[in-house]
Amino acid sequence: MQERKVERDKIRNFSIIAHIDHGKTTLSDRLLELTGAVSKRELEEQMLDSMDLEKERGITIKAHYVRLNYKAKDGNEYILNLIDTPGHVDFSYEVSRSLAACEGALLVVDATQGVEAQTVANAYLAIDNDLTLIPVINKIDLPSAEIEKTEEQIEHVVGLPAEEAILVSAKTGQGIEDVLEAIIERIPPPEGDENKPLKALIFDSWYNPYRGVVLLIKVIEGKIRVKDKIKLMFSGSVYNVEELGFFTPKEKKVNELVAGETGYLIAEIKKISDITVGDTITHLKNPTKKPFPGFKKLKPMIFAGFYPADKTTHEELSDALNKLSLNDSSFEFEPENSPALGFGFRCGFLGLLHREIVQERLEREFNLTIITTAPSVRYMVELVDGNKIEIDSPAKLPPKNEYVKIEEPFMKVMIFTPQRFVGTIMKFMEKKRSTYKTMEYISEQRVILTYEVPFAEMVVEFYDNIKLLTSGYASFDYEFIGFKESKLEKLEILINGEPVDALSLIVSKDIAYRRGRDILLKLKRAIPRQLFEVILQAKIGGKIIARETVKPLRKNVLAKCYGGDITRKRKLLEKQKEGKKRMKKIGRVEIPQEAFLSILKTD
Repeated sequence: MQERKVERDKIRNFSIIAHIDHGKTTLSDRLLELTGAVSKRELEEQMLDSMDLEKERGITIKAHYVRLNYKAKDGNEYILNLIDTPGHVDFSYEVSRSLAACEGALLVVDATQGVEAQTVANAYLAIDNDLTLIPVINKIDLPSAEIEKTEEQIEHVVGLPAEEAILVSAKTGQGIEDVLEAIIERIPPPEGDENKPLKALIFDSWYNPYRGVVLLIKVIEGKIRVKDKIKLMFSGSVYNVEELGFFTPKEKKVNELVAGETGYLIAEIKKISDITVGDTITHLKNPTKKPFPGFKKLKPMIFAGFYPADKTTHEELSDALNKLSLNDSSFEFEPENSPALGFGFRCGFLGLLHREIVQERLEREFNLTIITTAPSVRYMVELVDGNKIEIDSPAKLPPKNEYVKIEEPFMKVMIFTPQRFVGTIMKFMEKKRSTYKTMEYISEQRVILTYEVPFAEMVVEFYDNIKLLTSGYASFDYEFIGFKESKLEKLEILINGEPVDALSLIVSKDIAYRRGRDILLKLKRAIPRQLFEVILQAKIGGKIIARETVKPLRKNVLAKCYGGDITRKRKLLEKQKEGKKRMKKIGRVEIPQEAFLSILKTD
């Protein structure tokens, strides 16, 4: 057990924030190496990205925390608490959680790409949290680096003085020492009085099968010791502290954590429902009067059904979702029942990548096979009696005579693109029911286009298409601006006359017919042929707008008839026809996962 005296003015809590692929994780690798947290032999690429998924995709999904010890040029030893954050727009909630535990942030900008959408979004998040921002221009060793232009954009778009930017190459290690010195000089030490009652913020948590729930905390005021009796202010639960410590990135146990410090806490918490990220921990006997404000809880923006492919694994799926939601506070779920797929869960996510990652984690970490339904957004429905209800699934939309109007969520979308792609993007955005707002030049060659877009138009392949149309050069960020009325219809898909709620969609009236036909053609290709005829129909209100037929597999019953009376052949064919009719009545069509995925693809 480590005993030590902590001087608060020698602590610096900071985050690394940036757009995806601008070099945050590589920079954190260099900081680990230079401070001696890991030896050259132990160091591997993406050192803080612990998930296989993160290493494979080359992105950070979870924020990662590590404590570094650094001897500065002034001769003093400093404790640097570093939190590496994700860059993808779907994981911005991880960034906001991390910033709540910091006093400063390194804003990393790629010298070859300049300021991108998430650079601006994350910078504003940091400013909202009253953090000190240090601009860092990375990848200066590359031949295509445009340092002066990047400095110009930092000043013009983000509003930070260009002369404050530190030039580094996270790959070669150039300028990394300057970054460490700037952290000590510019970022203020944490505030807080260790003699006051305990107030600690939970900024992350995860489930360990051997030790229960592990909490990452920042002590705002007071101190916390092993064997203390603590209370979680939101849930009111009481626990004994079993273990305290921090990551270097290896686990180091300590007897206490004091005001200004971050670390982990284990208290044999087995009930996942007791934990809320953003909750305040205090002492049971001497509690703090007011909890820490925490941070704004983000509402899920898209919804999809998760159903176990094997119906016997429903309990395992429920348990896995509980454990995963502990580590991911923006992910929500509730039980639902589908006539086509049985018992499952309606899950809420921040975006499609978020949904994909949650599904992959369930399949990898918990060995589950899952059927996912088509994603939908949250709609506001005004009923005839004047009341408004929120629905997150087309199946929950009331009959047409019971509501007056449907409102859908709209997003303000900022697209950062080279000037040569402006025409292509504008043509693409026209098809997305969007409203053009502004166009601003951030340099001679780079433009910010601003649109208002229904979120339903962004749910499928929007990110992929923006990247495809601009050869990967464009980036975008979006924020929710509110609900607006739209002309929308519920499109139902029927298989052999039975509606399959998991395939239903809410679509714009203008494209309903085309979308219905498109889905039926894709389902026709995806559903395997049965021994009976399968009729696929698209329906709006009481009207069938499109139909396709999956032809039955047919055994040649006339194979043994060589010549002879024609009535014998007719009798055999009639018998086969009757058998197929009976089979159609009792036959059940198994809908493969490909069928659900196929309706997501747009032509």
